Amino acid sequence: MFHAAPSPGQNRTPLPPAQAPAPAAPSPHGSGEPDGRPGKQRDAFFDNAKYLAIVLVAVGHSWAQLKGDSRVLQGLYMFVYAFHMPAFIIISGYFSRSFDARPDRLKRLVTGVVVPYVVFETALSLFKRYAGHSPDQDISLLDPWYLTWFLCALFVWRLTAPLWKLFRRPLPLALGIAMLASLSPAIGNDLDMQRVLQFLPFFVLGLSLRAEHFRLVRRRSARIASVPVFAAALVTAWWAAPRMNASWFYHRDAAQDLGAPWWVGPVMTLALFGCSLVLTACFFAWVPGRRMWFTALGTGTLYGYLLHGFVIKGAEFRGWFDQAWLHGPLGEILATVLAAAVITLLCTRPVRRVFRCVMEPEMKWAFRRDAGEQARERREAPRAQWEKSGSVSA
Repeated sequence: MFHAAPSPGQNRTPLPPAQAPAPAAPSPHGSGEPDGRPGKQRDAFFDNAKYLAIVLVAVGHSWAQLKGDSRVLQGLYMFVYAFHMPAFIIISGYFSRSFDARPDRLKRLVTGVVVPYVVFETALSLFKRYAGHSPDQDISLLDPWYLTWFLCALFVWRLTAPLWKLFRRPLPLALGIAMLASLSPAIGNDLDMQRVLQFLPFFVLGLSLRAEHFRLVRRRSARIASVPVFAAALVTAWWAAPRMNASWFYHRDAAQDLGAPWWVGPVMTLALFGCSLVLTACFFAWVPGRRMWFTALGTGTLYGYLLHGFVIKGAEFRGWFDQAWLHGPLGEILATVLAAAVITLLCTRPVRRVFRCVMEPEMKWAFRRDAGEQARERREAPRAQWEKSGSVSA
């Protein structure tokens, strides 16, 4: 067999393979964190929503130290706690829709959720033991303390995500599980399972949502309608502040643990789910959809969430919240501004660069390479070779 002589122009740099890059998979952080791979454009709306929600988390934790002296602050506290974590969890569920048992995603679940949980559960417990002068504080990976419950919950929720996709009506089933948990004190504190189960409906709802649902609540009409709803919720929270136990919003106890009859648990679960859903929709209605100065900070919300606990608890251990001048309107405003500033700083790129080794470690040494990963690398090798040869010729 004879080969034809190459025509002029054939000895040029080969074209890259005709294959579009795969879209980036959602991060195991559950909030759309970047995973370092090229892919589709990030939606600024979700990063904005995550940043604003995490600011409310930090502000709420600062208010928890001051709210006992102010009915207004108690009402604001209950108002914020009705929707800030549900909003965060719904977004986590939304970005878990593509999760499956693929090895690379399971690895990222370990490195992005399990490892930070172990590190920060240990660090926060030691911090309380020594800085908080609590020598009896145990280091128990089965009993999350303070902030780390969310990582426990996210791990369980993410692992069960493929299961929820099998059901025709997953949300009613998740609500039923949450209602049963609210009347079962025997569940105990292991892995903070009460919170895992009682917050579960928000995660399952996020799994069921599509992009058009978020666009629906971001219409101008929804934004206008949210104003009287927020106003009514604030008035209701002010009225309920001296009458209602704010622990209902934590979703960490059964009804009997809060001194209520067993049947109140399911009723409160449904009522709070409805209230949280309405207020979360109103919150999303006011989240900007365009890039803002804080949009990039939305990619580091888990950093801010875990790190700000040391600041809040450190201030508590040092007695800073006991200053009399802080328990007035000006002091409460100052504490609010400082909490927002601290959480903003902790979400910035330099902080993420310092703590990435424990928040998003690669840990290639710990995992075996699967056949699918090797096949993807072989497919990408021609593209890399083409880019290299193109840069040399240029």
